[in-house]
Amino acid sequence: MKNIIILISCLITFGCQDVIEVDLPTEDPRLVIDALIRLEDMDNPSVLVQIRASLTSSFFEEVMPAQLQEITLTNTESGAILTLEESIPDTGLYENEWDLQELTQGELELAVEYDGQSYLAKTKFVPTVPLDSLEQGTTTLFGDDETEVIITFTDDGERNDYYLFDFDFGEYLVSEDEFYQGKRFQFSFFYDSNLEDDRLVTISILGIDQDFFNYMNQLIQQSGADTGPFSTPATTVRGNIINVTDTAEKDNFALGYFAICQTFSDTLLIKK
Repeated sequence: MKNIIILISCLITFGCQDVIEVDLPTEDPRLVIDALIRLEDMDNPSVLVQIRASLTSSFFEEVMPAQLQEITLTNTESGAILTLEESIPDTGLYENEWDLQELTQGELELAVEYDGQSYLAKTKFVPTVPLDSLEQGTTTLFGDDETEVIITFTDDGERNDYYLFDFDFGEYLVSEDEFYQGKRFQFSFFYDSNLEDDRLVTISILGIDQDFFNYMNQLIQQSGADTGPFSTPATTVRGNIINVTDTAEKDNFALGYFAICQTFSDTLLIKK
């Protein structure tokens, strides 16, 4: 009788399992250009320029590197042209050395050739100010598990500034100096409970223009609390990389952004 009961239980268990098929959203792979160039060492006369090219993928599929036909940077003021090469085959990382002056003076054009299509983006170098201090605070937001860091910097009163803060782990924040122009400004950022004790975090301040500020603001709002701003957004947020081959093909655009930003970084050891 005991064996019969066990057999009946097994039949009930397996008989109740149904296969549920979920239709996941799919679309053709789209070119993504990560062309955020951070300039941290302004005393070095040359810079290693690195730009990463990849393709979007459907759910549960690996992000694939993109094999470009050509990728160049042009300083439209000096006429200098830099051709980037894939440093390691099949990685999608394109790089080359260039004079710092070419990146910081005049308008820069990024030109990309991929799969018979031409893409173009334009930008200018944006300066920023250094971080005055980083320190760990004791305040929490919703419980006792958050970790507060306090960031202090002094805005430049001679210009209108926009900032992008990188808090490591895909955590970003944007700010503009409308209410603190030319003043010393301090604010708090809170890491969630997943941040380990004795963890060294790197925090950066980047100078950005208003267009990049608006772009990152949209990405951050859509990414939510559990994903970074470079994950798949709820709706497509277009950057400044334009398909110039056939403007009639409105859907054949690239994702990503081209920006050249002065950057200051500092580290903080977290103690919980």
